[in-house]
Amino acid sequence: MDLSNLSTILEKTISPDNQDIEAAQQFLNQASADNLPKLLQELSQVLRNGGNSAVARTQAGLQLKNFLYSKDATTKTQYQQRWLALPEDIRNVVKENILATLGTETVRPSSAAQCVANVACAELPHKLWPNLIEHLTGNITNPEGTEMMREATLETIGYICQDIDPELLQYQSNEILTAIVHGMKKEETSNHVRLAATNALLNSLEFTRQNFDRESERHFIMQVVCEATQSTDTRIRVAALQCLVKIMSLYYIYMEHYMGPALFAITMEAMKSDVDEIALQGFEFWSTVCDEEVDLAIELSEAAEQGKPPENTSRFYAKGALPYLIPILLITLTKQEEFESDDEWNPCKAAGVCLMLMATCCDDDIVAHVLPFVQENIRNQDWRFRDAAVMALGSIIEGPDPTKLKPLMEQAMPMLIELMKDPSVVVRDTTAWMFGRVCEILPDAVINEQFLAQLLQALIEGLQGEPRVASNVCWAFSSLAEAAFEAAEAATTGDGPPATFCLSTYFQPIVNILLQTTDRPDGNQHNLRNAAYEALMEMVKNSPKDCYVIVQNTTMIILERLRKVLEMESAVQSCNDRSQFNDLQSLLCATLQSVLRKVTPEDAPKISDQIMAALLQMLSTGGKGGGVQEDAILAVSILIEVLGEGFEKYVEAFKPFLALGLQNCAEYQVCLASVGVVGDLSRALGRKILPLCDDLMQTLLSILANDSVHRQVKPQILSVFGDIALAIGPNFKTYLDVVLNTLQQASQLQVDKSDYDMVDYLNEVREGCLEAYTGIVQGLKGDGEQNNADVCLLLPHVPHMISFIEHIALDEDKSDGNIAACCGLIGDMCTAFGGQNFGGQILPMVEKQSIQDLMTAGRRSKGHKTKTLANWATKEIRKLKNTS
Repeated sequence: MDLSNLSTILEKTISPDNQDIEAAQQFLNQASADNLPKLLQELSQVLRNGGNSAVARTQAGLQLKNFLYSKDATTKTQYQQRWLALPEDIRNVVKENILATLGTETVRPSSAAQCVANVACAELPHKLWPNLIEHLTGNITNPEGTEMMREATLETIGYICQDIDPELLQYQSNEILTAIVHGMKKEETSNHVRLAATNALLNSLEFTRQNFDRESERHFIMQVVCEATQSTDTRIRVAALQCLVKIMSLYYIYMEHYMGPALFAITMEAMKSDVDEIALQGFEFWSTVCDEEVDLAIELSEAAEQGKPPENTSRFYAKGALPYLIPILLITLTKQEEFESDDEWNPCKAAGVCLMLMATCCDDDIVAHVLPFVQENIRNQDWRFRDAAVMALGSIIEGPDPTKLKPLMEQAMPMLIELMKDPSVVVRDTTAWMFGRVCEILPDAVINEQFLAQLLQALIEGLQGEPRVASNVCWAFSSLAEAAFEAAEAATTGDGPPATFCLSTYFQPIVNILLQTTDRPDGNQHNLRNAAYEALMEMVKNSPKDCYVIVQNTTMIILERLRKVLEMESAVQSCNDRSQFNDLQSLLCATLQSVLRKVTPEDAPKISDQIMAALLQMLSTGGKGGGVQEDAILAVSILIEVLGEGFEKYVEAFKPFLALGLQNCAEYQVCLASVGVVGDLSRALGRKILPLCDDLMQTLLSILANDSVHRQVKPQILSVFGDIALAIGPNFKTYLDVVLNTLQQASQLQVDKSDYDMVDYLNEVREGCLEAYTGIVQGLKGDGEQNNADVCLLLPHVPHMISFIEHIALDEDKSDGNIAACCGLIGDMCTAFGGQNFGGQILPMVEKQSIQDLMTAGRRSKGHKTKTLANWATKEIRKLKNTS
């Protein structure tokens, strides 16, 4: 393909003529398919050539970047691998061209900076391009370097720091930091350069820990950042404040030296700024302080429980700043707009969040600073001050001692109920939100005869108001239902739901008005329809026995609505209609799950045919929306739970959809829900699941072998092996070898222990393995004597199982769930093999010190399940000792 006129084609990619744009893009797509190395080389040449138009150069850089980078992590990795597979001479030419372009462009931001950064992120992890950082830092510190050169190079460093693993640059952190600080100094005459340097520092703070550990270097960095917060350029000031926020998050322990002399004054001034972007960073700084100090309080509590000093201690900056911070936060709450967007983040909202965090962090100390403002302004003639008073009261509910807040809230209750009829929609909205908070956090203040009837009347009327108000009222009903049910449960002795609760008299009218709200024509505004269905679900979920008839009627209403919605399938045309149609199906399906959980085993079979027919219809069209498919499968899961063996009559009809769900690895939530259903079927059907097992086991094993499957799915599959083994007993022998081999491989998984997400994943995999082993041991042991010999097939694998438990026992990062599952498996092995007179072989293995320590940890656990299993396993070992 002829690339001689490439610059002209690139100019046409932003032509006002759509045909030109399409033709240009087709040319570039074809050129990349024909000869990508050649195209990349030519694009870099167009970018470098100062004789080309600014448009051609910018578009060349953009196209080049798009061949190297994608927002999707998987695609980005593929692009990086594709780049590394290119001939070295081609890569070197491209790198030479893009590096040479830095500082020569006439437009901002630099396209070359993005290209260099994306190549760097591909090459540096493989120890390629070793002189890059040295070259970049030289550009910045070179006294003869131009302004554009310094700016573009600092942008490059910022992009690299943003995207690369911090560990890869730690050994060069001194060079990088020196160059960045050089660009940030107040002596730098170009604000463009200072801004690029400040942004680069923001992106590099993770890997400058060694520099922060050294006092002299830390002082210098903090001095430069603090000076930048005083810049007359708003963009530099905002970026410098962002640096302070991140520094506080990463290096809290070092901030005492700077808080009094500098940070306090800088952030106070920022919060008072009329420039929103600056004020927002001031509030963010103190929100971060609160977050850090709440974490340190938790760390202190955990250390006290373990009888050792905490690693770090709080400096209580938030408590010290209370008298100065609170007045600023409260006055900012009065600066709200009447018709602001839900998505718009502004100082008023930031101040509200900061106040909530201050309350969580400072506990009772905050009340005396906020209460006078509330009392003074709750009847103010100006709606902004009334609204700020309600917002302030709602913000401090969580944190202070509930016994101290309750009388204050009860005193304010009549006035607050009155505010639900306030002339200002903003005040009504905030009051509804505040009641949601009260019902959730301080329910005793509303669940009493004195205020409940008035409050419910006000909330029911509020549901008929504007969508923003009604949406918050729905949340209040959700919290109120849960609080009322918990209060009734606490006063009830025996099993099962309570006979009645304080909302029983009002249950029918509340359900009716919520059902009406879900049908409101403006239900798509402010998430109202979703909120109403969620409130309905909470009402049903938290219903006592005397509301069961209403639950039955609601079930039929939801079923009828689902039937009508499914009939509309053929009328859906546009993408927007399809999205709304899928959302409505999902909401109805979720509500159906909620009511199904409350239906008695006697009543469930009376409506199960209708429910299953609707769910199968949803599944048959669910390919058009993975969310719908997932919701329908989850509803099937609940139906299996309710019907038990009675679900058998639907198995044949459901089987093809289960197979499709299991194979839907692209939408992993669907796959995960389907794996869960296999476990449900195993528990419900027992031996009757046997005809399905060959296909199910084959599919599950193939999913485990698929590297592209989302990692959340795999631990669940391991656990399901245990469910199947328990269900089919000795028939599991068919799959024993392949499953044990799979479990052995899975149990040897190793992860990066510095990544908390991967540690959680490791614990999930281990728990899945342990649950599988437990199910297999119990299944092969069976109940009858004739089955007991089958468990002996596991004897050769017992040493590995014990070794696996030992490995977990010695791991400091093990979860409580791991300990529980280990204890359960130990107890089951003692029971199974002790009965077969193999106790003498098992006993020495389970008496190892590491396993005994694990059992001790289990017996001391706060988790009821863990403690119970550990005590039971201890008794089983004792029995084994007595009989061996």
